[in-house]
Amino acid sequence: MTELKFEELLEAGCHFGHLKRKWNPKMAPYIFKEHNGIHVIDLQKTIAKADEAAAALKQIAKSGKKVLFVATKKQAKDVVAEIVKTVDMPFVTERWPGGMLTNFSTIRKAVKKMNALDQMMHDKDFNNISKRERLQVQRERTKLDKNLGSIADLTRLPSALFIIDINKEHIAVAEARRLNIPTFAIVDTNCNPDLIDFPIPANDDASKSIAAILKHMVEAIQEGLNERMLDKENNTAEDEVENDAAENNDEEGKSENNDEARPRRPRRKNAPANNQ
Repeated sequence: MTELKFEELLEAGCHFGHLKRKWNPKMAPYIFKEHNGIHVIDLQKTIAKADEAAAALKQIAKSGKKVLFVATKKQAKDVVAEIVKTVDMPFVTERWPGGMLTNFSTIRKAVKKMNALDQMMHDKDFNNISKRERLQVQRERTKLDKNLGSIADLTRLPSALFIIDINKEHIAVAEARRLNIPTFAIVDTNCNPDLIDFPIPANDDASKSIAAILKHMVEAIQEGLNERMLDKENNTAEDEVENDAAENNDEEGKSENNDEARPRRPRRKNAPANNQ
């Protein structure tokens, strides 16, 4: 996993905060100074917090669990969709469906309905129904795919949430806190970092800033997935060695038992001498 560089964050504009009048006082520890009425974020603390969050995400991915990325704002949705797809993690970029976490069973029903529509559309009898009915099914499938497409494979609650702009995604934050799901987020100077378990102070309005932080998180997740795969391969190899050793021991035991069970040939007695 590559380390975040100060110059890289500076070039991406991660240090730009909001106007002073819009700030949240709880972000004071992460603010370096004020310049022309705008708060400047301390990038050294950004690097420290990003490394802490990356280490935690790596362990989550290594354990085989899912991280749900949430970013519905215009500047972030395309960036998140493009980067997160590389590690096959679920993401929400269109609209946060209320109750997605707290009422997860209903969301799963919608996913099952989407899968049922897929089967209907691939059925050979689909073309036999009227054109109007076909259009209705296709429109409903498109709508479901837009809202639930990336979470269709999410069969259980995610183990963590990574959020861009916690003020905009306050419903997702509230649901995660209610269910005690760990939260990771890019927090700007107008946010409350106390609501997040792993806050990363940075500019959450610029796509370059979001991409710089997100790439670091995704690299950590990919490293965790690689280590998980390597551990599986090592465990498989160890199991094969143990199985081979057990089979050899069984064969040796069988051969010894066969030797013991084999009847011994009686010793031949000396024939008596012929009397002449």
